[in-house]
Amino acid sequence: MGWQGLPYDQWTESHVSSWLKYIGIKDKYIQKLEEEEVTGPVLMSLQREYFSTAIGMKGAQIEHLLHKRNELFKSEPNKLQKDSSSHGKSKDDRKTESVSLGQEPKPNSQKPCEGNDKEIIHVEQSDNSNSTGVSLLFCDYRKFDEHDHDFRYVKHNVLPPETGIENMIVPCHEYKSLEIAHKLDSKRLQTKVASEVLRFACACMNMRTNGTIHFGIMDKVRGSHQHGEIIGIPITNQEDFVDALDYIEKCFKGSNQQCDARSCIRNPRFIEVLDKDATEKTWIIEYDVVPKASTVKDKLYSVGVPKFNEKDSKVKLEEKVPYHRVGANTPRILDDDLVHFIQGLREKDQQREEAESFSNQTTVDCREDQKRKLTILLTSGKKYMDNSLFYIIVTNKFQPEHLDSISFLVHMKLFCVFDFDPDSKTSGLCGRYKKHRANHHFLDDYANDGRLCTDDFIKHLQLFEKTSWIFCNGRNNFLGGQKTCDEKTWIKTQKKKLKKAVSVICNEILPKRSFVVLFLLMSQVEQPIVETFHEFFAEMNGHDDLAVISESETIYKKWSSLAQVSCKMSALKEISIVEMPLSHVDATVQSIQLSNNQHTRSLPAFSGGLCFSVAEDMMLSLEIISADQCDETKLEIMDQDEINHIEQYFYQGGSIDWINFWLADKQLCGDIIQRDAYKEANTILENIVHRSNAVRSIEIVNIYHHPGSGGSTVARQILWSWRTKVRCAVVKQSKEITTVCEHAVRLREYEEREKNNCLPVLLLLEDCKPDYIDDLRREFGNVIATKKISPSVLCFILLICKRSHDPERMCRASPSQTVAVTHELTHVEKALFSKKLEQLNLQFETDFILTFVLMSEEFRHSYIEGFVKNLLHEIDHSSPTTRLIRFVALLNCYVHDSYMSVSHCEKSLGLAMHVSRTRYHAFVDELSEEARLVFIHLRKDTTNISSIRIIHPLVAKEILIQLSAHHPQSDISMDLINDKLLINHRFGRDMFLMFIKALFIRRNKRSRGDPEDTAFSPLIEHVSTERNGVQKAVDLMKAAFISLGKDAYVAQQLARLLYTNLRFEEARQWAEEAKSLLPHDTFVLNTLGQVYKKWFYHLVDTFEEKQPMPENCIEIIGTAVKGISAFRASEKTPKKETVTLDSSYYGEVDVGCRLLKFLSGVDVFSTNTGNSELMKYLLTDYIPAEVNKPWTKFHHQLKGLHKSLYQALECISEDLSYFRTDISEEDEELDVRDPEQVYSPREWLTKKSAVYAAFFCNIPDEGTQTTESKDAEIVCPTEKLSPFQRQMKIYQLGGGNVTSILSFLYDRKPGRAGKKLETIIGVYPENLRKNDLDQTELANFIFCQVALNCTLPGSSKLLSLQKLQELSMRFNTKGHNISSASALFLLSILFWPATNDEELNVANSQILVSAIDALKRLFEQKIRHVAPRKSRMMTHFFLAKAQGLNKIVHRSAIERHIKGTPSERKLQWLGGEVWKTKEVVQSLKRVEGWTENGNLFVKGATRDSKIRIIPRYTASLPNGNENVTFYLGFSFDGVVALDIQVME
Repeated sequence: MGWQGLPYDQWTESHVSSWLKYIGIKDKYIQKLEEEEVTGPVLMSLQREYFSTAIGMKGAQIEHLLHKRNELFKSEPNKLQKDSSSHGKSKDDRKTESVSLGQEPKPNSQKPCEGNDKEIIHVEQSDNSNSTGVSLLFCDYRKFDEHDHDFRYVKHNVLPPETGIENMIVPCHEYKSLEIAHKLDSKRLQTKVASEVLRFACACMNMRTNGTIHFGIMDKVRGSHQHGEIIGIPITNQEDFVDALDYIEKCFKGSNQQCDARSCIRNPRFIEVLDKDATEKTWIIEYDVVPKASTVKDKLYSVGVPKFNEKDSKVKLEEKVPYHRVGANTPRILDDDLVHFIQGLREKDQQREEAESFSNQTTVDCREDQKRKLTILLTSGKKYMDNSLFYIIVTNKFQPEHLDSISFLVHMKLFCVFDFDPDSKTSGLCGRYKKHRANHHFLDDYANDGRLCTDDFIKHLQLFEKTSWIFCNGRNNFLGGQKTCDEKTWIKTQKKKLKKAVSVICNEILPKRSFVVLFLLMSQVEQPIVETFHEFFAEMNGHDDLAVISESETIYKKWSSLAQVSCKMSALKEISIVEMPLSHVDATVQSIQLSNNQHTRSLPAFSGGLCFSVAEDMMLSLEIISADQCDETKLEIMDQDEINHIEQYFYQGGSIDWINFWLADKQLCGDIIQRDAYKEANTILENIVHRSNAVRSIEIVNIYHHPGSGGSTVARQILWSWRTKVRCAVVKQSKEITTVCEHAVRLREYEEREKNNCLPVLLLLEDCKPDYIDDLRREFGNVIATKKISPSVLCFILLICKRSHDPERMCRASPSQTVAVTHELTHVEKALFSKKLEQLNLQFETDFILTFVLMSEEFRHSYIEGFVKNLLHEIDHSSPTTRLIRFVALLNCYVHDSYMSVSHCEKSLGLAMHVSRTRYHAFVDELSEEARLVFIHLRKDTTNISSIRIIHPLVAKEILIQLSAHHPQSDISMDLINDKLLINHRFGRDMFLMFIKALFIRRNKRSRGDPEDTAFSPLIEHVSTERNGVQKAVDLMKAAFISLGKDAYVAQQLARLLYTNLRFEEARQWAEEAKSLLPHDTFVLNTLGQVYKKWFYHLVDTFEEKQPMPENCIEIIGTAVKGISAFRASEKTPKKETVTLDSSYYGEVDVGCRLLKFLSGVDVFSTNTGNSELMKYLLTDYIPAEVNKPWTKFHHQLKGLHKSLYQALECISEDLSYFRTDISEEDEELDVRDPEQVYSPREWLTKKSAVYAAFFCNIPDEGTQTTESKDAEIVCPTEKLSPFQRQMKIYQLGGGNVTSILSFLYDRKPGRAGKKLETIIGVYPENLRKNDLDQTELANFIFCQVALNCTLPGSSKLLSLQKLQELSMRFNTKGHNISSASALFLLSILFWPATNDEELNVANSQILVSAIDALKRLFEQKIRHVAPRKSRMMTHFFLAKAQGLNKIVHRSAIERHIKGTPSERKLQWLGGEVWKTKEVVQSLKRVEGWTENGNLFVKGATRDSKIRIIPRYTASLPNGNENVTFYLGFSFDGVVALDIQVME
């Protein structure tokens, strides 16, 4: 509905924007107001200053807007204005309203004005008014003739119009503003008050009616104020109003009348006026008049009202005359009417007596149904309380007797508690609350000073995991301060913090309508708890989802009088439960709770029995499935409709819940089909669990499934069926590995005495990354070793459930422990599904079990295509709902597990936020029939986010395809990314933007189970296939860059897209943009170099000249040089967090080698002697004349090319020596290297080393020498080679760096590798003692010797261990000239003793220890900026039982003894089974040592010396001081211990 059809107080941001556009406000201002979430009510309250300062509007625009807003006020008068402009005012008031603007109103006449028919002119309100007709609220009077200490009025609220006589008991009311008069001196003020009170009292006494005259209430419409509006007046001396009654004796006629007046006129009541913005207190003064029949019977009263004479400054009395009430006026009784009036007094006396008699009768006590009211308030209208709502408790000090009645809180889903009792932890509610060990917080904790995003802030405070107990006014037993303060100090120091906390919870953490705020008023109310109500009322846009419970009516009265500043009294009454004992509240709430809070959960035990009281609050990273899961459900509360809803939700496409299995077991709903994959997985588990001795302590069972095929259901079925046999749990998403491990171990050992006699724990992990699973398994292995649990005991079974587009292929990789769940059904399954579908069709409409219908059809493309075609046949493509379907289909098609929050959907549809309590149903009512069929409602368990997605990914894909016929996907995507309302919507923004970012960045990878590898996100690849697709894709990425807040990774991917499509200049600009945003990110820095690399390759590939002239090569060489410079800049830039393998080195090598090849083709270097000429140019100061001038800019860079390439190759080799080459999914997403560099970096390095060396090596192989070559160096023996030529030859043969040398050890034919190594060793000079090798060459030579011994142990080229030790003495382990890591690594393997009994001489021991220490120092420097998950170290060699060089065994030799597929071999390394392999046990040596203070040592050379060994996995060290044995590994981070076992 448009803005024209709605009252302005119901306008959303989009309505306001439409209206602003309609009246001609500039678009830039409209956009800013929309971003500030200006709704209709907000627009009406904004001031001129806000438009000017916050929005930046110019004066004319502001004037125009305010003028149009005032017109809007007039065109839509509210009830208040109508009432105040008609019968509600006296004729005198109407007369006042009729005067023109700016005219001073005349004083009220004492005579009645008859028949005033003048037109009423409404006074226009000023822009800066504090009160408007829109925002004023009606309120009630103080109870007549009662003194209520807690009663207060609220400024700008409006009392009913002044009244005449109703039934003599109901008081009539008269208002006097005293706007100006309250400033008079005491004498004048007393005179003014006395004249008004006595005249009014005289009239009431004559009319025999109760009455109240109020001072501080507007008695006319004036300026911005309404008739009856509460304004209040400041009082300097209350005695002035009390002493005003002393005029009674002077003004009433005769002593009898004076006594009667004293009896009838009550002393003044001073009622405080609440005003948030006030700097001083203001008051309403009220005089009640109670003319009892026994006092006034048969009497006519006259009064002479006092008047102050300004001339002589004396008070004079007017003539004593009688007054009466005529309507809302108090005129004198005219002489002509006096006789008639006296004659009527007897009738009035009789009416008064009857009225008094009737009012004294006992009234019927009509109590409301408090149980029903409490149920509605706490469940948002449901019949029972379930887990669909969170609860926020706000409370003050509990009395001791109340603490026995809080059981109802245990099964309430408490999000947080705002506790104003400083002693709550020691003697109050917090100390008694035992469901969870709540996290104790203060208001400061919600300030988010670290500016964390919402998700990180939630994790930081552990919200949704434990109840957040917020001590709002200090905590007395807390040692860290946070003292209690009084009300005034609290307002000054804590109120802002409270406001922030409430705002964060309501606007960023909990969705609207997903929680109820319950105020428990258990002791005297103070201002801070009232301020909390004000803040929640404001943030929640009203009193919906607020509830108040107070045992004491006295406490409630004070509370309500203070709370009415925000919420009117009648609304407060609607949400309040008063005078209901807390014990009754406790019993009532428990009676509607779906779960029985007395139920104790149980776990299976090793003895075959059960154990009770699962301490789940100590294992929050796990969702534990107890043996009696769901048994606490109260079936007497859950009706059949609710059971049907639970069942229907599952078959519609929702996730299965434990309650589904429970209801099926109880035969309260249909059975859940057990697919063949369930039976297969069950068989695998049976085989694992029932072995007499476990093969592994940690087992893995994999379930790979097509998206939406029911894999998650199968996994949960397994947990459900095993929950009574083993201990079962689901690992919650995004939990730290160490935490999960700790909690799983605690679950295993809970209530068990012997660590070796515990049931295994079956853990379900869904869609976890391989790195996470590997690390978790390793952590479990370390704990098992530390706790000395027998390796033959099964401890943990990891049930891995993972999405894959090719589950059968994943199953073949590890068939013994993997099952596949596909869309295809077996013959048995088809029969089961067909039978089930017949049953469901009898129970539900087909439209509401669509997912099951599609599954029964095996998700055949033709069936889905036909279903979607029929669905969209008559759809309105221009409607907002269809637009929403397009957006959700786009996300669901391309982003796994994506959804759109209901809050975002409402923004997209332009729905107002103030829908009914059942919010989702209100949203559904606005959807089209098509949307209702394909959308399914989700709720995220951890955050209660209500969201929607399409019932199945394949349906989403088909909907997107068919809707794309009307709106191409590029248009849909552009519409989505440019929708500022959605992008900037505050609630749930982090997750929504994450989906949007994935839409444009996430690439498909087969390794992740995607159907194929893609170079870009599938959306971008699809858009690129449209007409003018590349430009559309570029435009999309540019729009995404802006909408995602200038995201550097989007800019990086845009640069990739551009250079892939040969738009290099634009690519350079975007790469520079990304670099400016993330100047320390490896992947972003590398992208600029990649732009120049691809640019250079393109120029070379399209260059037509075969032997170009130097001057024609300038652009090509210049581009290559820029690329090399960009890569080098990336290498040198300090990085906040880098990867282990800096990809910039790879780029530099690629460009450098390609440039060398290009240079060799330039005409001056392409002759027979050209290669020598090129080498001379590159390696010396020589510059050929032909290139001198054209290449002036490049000489320096080209002459440094050899050295820079050599350094880059060495850096790559060093990184590969330190770290394993596996890459994380996050890095894989952003890595711009070629596939071979990513997945086979060692092979790539060997090839590139050979290519590089070939350019600088001038020695042809034997048989290729030509007679034309006269070069003496070619025909001379090896000894005659220059050091440079020797180095290049060795490089060419594969011996130029450590990684290339060790790569020979992975050759499947060791003999072939050995021959190559012999060739390399043959190039070195025979006499190595001449010191003509530098340290790098010497290290490479020794590595060749070690590798040769591993491949050809009997080779004649081998040197003895002693000779190699002597050669390695040249390496430096200390000082500034410390040797490289590879040299130090060699020292560690050469000087380690072969046996435990072998004596180390002191000199060799010092070399070994200093080498190990130096390795550690170098490693610490290297690892400083590397994330732990990226720093997986490579262990190259292990210590064997043999002597000499044979004491060293390479990793490849061990891997040859491991059988199975690559996945299974990896599993054996992770699980430690490698160390139990027969061949490994026979060949490797176990070293003896001991643990001491958390460190591991072995004995050194001297008696008291010791060498510290690094445990490869720190957690595997046993607790305490133990003698241990272990296998010894050699790694570039030092000497490491593996498979640590405590010696018996």
